[in-house]
Amino acid sequence: MKTALVIGAAGQIGRPAVRALAADGWEVTAASRGGGRDAGWPDGVRAVRLDREDGGALGELVGDGVDLVVDMVAFTREHGRQLAGLAGRVGSAVVISSGAVYEDAAGRSFDTQAEPDGWPRYDGPVEETDRTVAPGGATYGTRKVRIERDLLALGDALPTTLLRAGAVHGPHCRSPRELYFVKRNLDGRRRRVLAYNGESRFHPASTRNLAELIRLAAARPGSRVLNGADPDSPTVAEIGALVDGLMGVETETVLVDGPPPAETVGDTPWSLPHPFVLDMSAAERELGYKPVTTYAEALPETVEWLVARLRERDWESSFPKMVASYTTGLFDYAAEDAWLESSAA
Repeated sequence: MKTALVIGAAGQIGRPAVRALAADGWEVTAASRGGGRDAGWPDGVRAVRLDREDGGALGELVGDGVDLVVDMVAFTREHGRQLAGLAGRVGSAVVISSGAVYEDAAGRSFDTQAEPDGWPRYDGPVEETDRTVAPGGATYGTRKVRIERDLLALGDALPTTLLRAGAVHGPHCRSPRELYFVKRNLDGRRRRVLAYNGESRFHPASTRNLAELIRLAAARPGSRVLNGADPDSPTVAEIGALVDGLMGVETETVLVDGPPPAETVGDTPWSLPHPFVLDMSAAERELGYKPVTTYAEALPETVEWLVARLRERDWESSFPKMVASYTTGLFDYAAEDAWLESSAA
C-alpha cells in the first residue's frame, strides 16, 4: 500500500486532505501538534504528534521512507530545508503555498497593499507563470517564494507540487472571512456598509477543492507550481447575500463607491480595491483537475460550523489569529452607526 505522511493534518486543509488520500488507497499517517483525529477519518489513519520545528522528529516519522509527504505548514526556509533533507527517502511531496506570492507588472503585491495605490492590478486571472515577489525572509509571500524555489531546485530528487492557494475557506479555519457576515447576523445587524461598491473579488479556495488537488498531485508526482481555487469567485456583496440566505435573514446593504469611508467602516476580510482571481487551467491540464464543489455549495458547512463555534465562546477567544490580522475593529458597530447617521444627514 502507498504510504503518505501529512504534516499539519488537524488543520483546515489537512482534515479533508487526509480523508481524500485515505479514500484513494493511501496508508496515511496524520501528524499534527496535538496529534488529534478528525471524526471523518477512517480507522486506518494513524494520528501522531509532531512539532513542526523539530526536524529530527520529522525525520524519525519518515523513517526508512514514505511514498508521499504533504506539508500544510511550510512557512519558513528552514521548513523547506527540512523537506529537502528528506530527498531520497520520500517519493514525492505536495506543499501548500499561497497566492500571496504574486505581484503585478508594477511590482505591487500583498506586501504593498498598505501603501498609496499599493494594491496589485492584474489584467485578468493570474497564471502560475506571472511575476512573483523576490524570495526572502521578510514577509509571508517572500518566504513562500523562497520555499518554492528551494524545493523546485531539487527536481527529480524530490518531485514537489506547490499549490498556490487562494482565500482558503471551510470548517476549522483559523481566520474565517465568513465570520464577518455570520457574527453580524447573530448580533442582529440588519444594515451593512460595503466599500468598492461591494464588487471586490478575492478568489476563494475550498479546503475540499484543495484536498482534491492534493489527491491528484499525489497520484501524478512532478516538480510544478499550480494555483488552487474554486471554480467561482463571487463578489463580497454576493457572499454576504449567500450567508444571509443560509441564516434566514434580510440585510440592507449600503454601497460605497471607493475605499472604506471611515476607519473600520465597510472594510471586510473580502474587500479589495481590485480583483484577485486565479487561473485554474494549468491544474485542469496537468492533473485533469475538476473541482468537487463551488463556493456556494461549500458555504453551508462553514456557516454551520461558525454558528456552533460562536455559541460556545466569543469570537475573540475563538479566533485569536483573526483578531491579530484584522483587530477588533472588524466589528466596530459604533463607528459604522456614526457614519451611517452622518451620511444620512
